[in-house]
Amino acid sequence: MKARLDYGKVAVGIYESMDALDRYVGACSLDEHLLHLVRLRASQINGCAYCLDMHWKDLRALGEEEQRLYSLDAWRECPYYTDRERAALAWTEAVTLISEGHVPDSVYEGVRPHFNERELADLTLAVATINAWNRLSIAARLVPGAYRPAAIVS
Repeated sequence: MKARLDYGKVAVGIYESMDALDRYVGACSLDEHLLHLVRLRASQINGCAYCLDMHWKDLRALGEEEQRLYSLDAWRECPYYTDRERAALAWTEAVTLISEGHVPDSVYEGVRPHFNERELADLTLAVATINAWNRLSIAARLVPGAYRPAAIVS
């Protein structure tokens, strides 16, 4: 696979804008671990190889178990996820697949006991942001494999 576009060279403002969203999401009310889980699930749905590679590695660097990672696309059938994670994953899928149901009330009602309004707003932006990254990465054909997670500071 050969990359098509280098946004950093041809339109640096794209990365600057997306990085601003990432800075907000990174400092938001949600746990970093949950954010990467949501990013990985959206990337699975969208088929973004670059982002799958990135967020899998980020989660492993945070100590995530392999079993939860390789079962993520079947999270409904697996006992490895908390109720809060399940609610976030259902919300992620509904927002990512927006054309298939416009985020049904049942999904909203399922997420509300686990997230306050601020957290739900932050979760929604996190999902929207990874969906934008997925689309940019897929369109540019970014090549997966070279990403290395930042060192984890304890």
